[in-house]
Amino acid sequence: MKKTIAIVVTTVLLSGVNALAQGTIFFANRLSAAIFAPVYLSDGTSPVTGSGYSAQLFAGPAAGSLAAIDSPLPFRGAGAGAGSWAGFQVTIPTVAPGGVAALQVRAWNNGGGTAASYAAAVAGGLENGQSAVFNSEPLGGGSPPAAAPNMIGTANAANSMTSFNLSPGTIVPEPSVLALGVLGGLALLIRRRK
Repeated sequence: MKKTIAIVVTTVLLSGVNALAQGTIFFANRLSAAIFAPVYLSDGTSPVTGSGYSAQLFAGPAAGSLAAIDSPLPFRGAGAGAGSWAGFQVTIPTVAPGGVAALQVRAWNNGGGTAASYAAAVAGGLENGQSAVFNSEPLGGGSPPAAAPNMIGTANAANSMTSFNLSPGTIVPEPSVLALGVLGGLALLIRRRK
């Protein structure tokens, strides 16, 4: 009985420590018309717009340990917010409040919902792009809770996301097209031998 109580108390204490060890950041690339780091299509001038495109934050304690944070967000429609998504506060579970996280934003054409992740868009040859990796300012959270910093418009430009362009993607041929190409090549070889 004493052993069970000790395990329960230890579990409760550790879960409380883990909950406090998660820093927060405000995940947005538009704070105002002047503080804005839009994402552009491959032409470098047209902002990404609409729910056919997604953005997601990748974060970790170092550049080599980035992981997807929260769910992908759709881009806003045309207008003043084109090239951005609706921002909100996210929790980075691997970095404590007051710590500095390595951050990267990845965006992609979600293929009408068929590419639910950045990796799926890359594998499917869809438009995709990513920001340079940058470091956050000290993360918010903790007890008492500190305010979550912004990821753009910071006092130090090295702690801000900058604009980036999507690449046009690559067309990946269907397996049936490849099979037809191989059969056509074989037919030419056979015909040539006769």
